[in-house]
Amino acid sequence: MDRRTLGTTGYRVTEVGLGTWNIGSDWGDVSDEDGREAVRTALDAGVDFLDTADVYGDGKSERNIGEVLEERGAYDDVTVATKAGRRLDPHEPEGYDRQHLERFVDRSRENLGVDSLDLLQLHCPPTAVYYQPETFEALDDLKAAGKLDAYGVSVEKVEEGLKAIEYPGVETVQIIFNPFRQRPSELFFREANRRDVGVVVRVPLASGLLTGQIDRDTEFPENDHRNYNREGEAFDVGETFAGVPLEAGLDAVAALRPAIPEGTSMAQFTLRWILSFDAVSTVIPGSTSPEHIEANVAAADLPPLSADQYQRVADVYDDYVREHVHQRW
Repeated sequence: MDRRTLGTTGYRVTEVGLGTWNIGSDWGDVSDEDGREAVRTALDAGVDFLDTADVYGDGKSERNIGEVLEERGAYDDVTVATKAGRRLDPHEPEGYDRQHLERFVDRSRENLGVDSLDLLQLHCPPTAVYYQPETFEALDDLKAAGKLDAYGVSVEKVEEGLKAIEYPGVETVQIIFNPFRQRPSELFFREANRRDVGVVVRVPLASGLLTGQIDRDTEFPENDHRNYNREGEAFDVGETFAGVPLEAGLDAVAALRPAIPEGTSMAQFTLRWILSFDAVSTVIPGSTSPEHIEANVAAADLPPLSADQYQRVADVYDDYVREHVHQRW
């Protein structure tokens, strides 16, 4: 698997990483051992970029990653990105200050078992935070204090990403991008490229929609966000099925199927499509299935898509998805 430069961080990371939200919480019941085994499988498959957050299982995801890295002595071989901010209660802009951020950073350092975080990302803060220079000054201070090596942001909206990269200390932006969420490929990708900002793509498979394994009869556990966040009841609805109403998403999946080559899964096709954009540094599908993790990694080595395949993706987006998502995020 090839590596790409992650902005100006100095890290070169595998094109396919591992997202670890599901080994912490909100995806049904996942045991600690299953979570650790997912991390081991990813490392064995060549992955060297792991993404987590302090609220995934109240630190469970971070701790599982830390335990695997310790057992393997792999701290120097793997880049771990975590996130902070969503522990604030209430989750309001003024909470993104030096005092709170330092406390969150110290807790993540302890969970991961490291002196300094490789990459800290603000965790989808309110839009107003991107207009608070003091928040980014606090991150500069924490970096100068040796508690983190680099920092970036995880955003909900293109607007937030564009504002964030005006701050010179922001070296990465994590954003939702997939065939059902195409707006970032317009202005944002151009600006990220121009400023040499690393782009981490999350929700690449639209919460499983773009695996092609979900249908109208699929039932989700009560503690799975695909059950309880369909209308954005718990957090931004764009995190669930990439914000696409499930029925429209299923119709779009059916329309996309003819573009999938024989022997390639829809998930692999989707990841290959995402990686065709030069602005993307890495994509972070999440799974606890060893087979799925290995298949996701293999997508990086698939041949480029054809012009007809790109056109089918564009047509499906225009016909089924655009009206639901394009201007919202």
